Amino acid sequence: MSDEPEVTDEKEQTLFAAPPIAEQERMVEAILFASAEPVTIREMEERMPHGCDPAEALVHLRKRYEGRGVRVVKVGEAWAVRTAPDLAFLMQKETVEERKLSRAAIETLAIIAYHQPVTRAEIEEIRGVAVSRGTIDQLLEMEWIRFGRRRMTPGRPVTFVVTQGFLDHFSLESARDLPGLKELRAAGLLDSRPLPGASSDEDDEDEAQTGQSELFED
Repeated sequence: MSDEPEVTDEKEQTLFAAPPIAEQERMVEAILFASAEPVTIREMEERMPHGCDPAEALVHLRKRYEGRGVRVVKVGEAWAVRTAPDLAFLMQKETVEERKLSRAAIETLAIIAYHQPVTRAEIEEIRGVAVSRGTIDQLLEMEWIRFGRRRMTPGRPVTFVVTQGFLDHFSLESARDLPGLKELRAAGLLDSRPLPGASSDEDDEDEAQTGQSELFED
């Protein structure tokens, strides 16, 4: 009689056994192809059968797509299937939706990307001019920026950060993959003069923003 629970446990384990990793890989592949937006590991786990490990399946899937016409890439904290960069020229005939930004919007977006999380007052200090509500609204509507955590300073000002949509649009895994200020100036995308309050030491451009968690609230 003591053996009966063990038999039941074996049956339950069999009923809920995870599919083979090859099948899980196919499931992840199907999810990524069917999704219009990048998908997180958590979202994959919710869709896949009990016991699946989408993270491990992604490792196998990425290897299988190495050197192919499409790649499995990480976008922020999510994953997506994207055309290989060297084949982008084949897409030239595709219809592209152009989003024209004003100079003010471009400068504001760049400041947020490089200095996030950043408050409106800090954006204005760096630009040297006031930021209009319309500029912020335009970037919010495009879903390229979003509200971040409030800073634990008088008035508790809200901060702004770039979104996963921004990273996806520019094929970036994270904001750390943005080109340096030196490269942007060389490409003519930024003035050659240093930004107000910016350090002359170029090594400061890649300095990680650490130790600031106590300045914010959830």
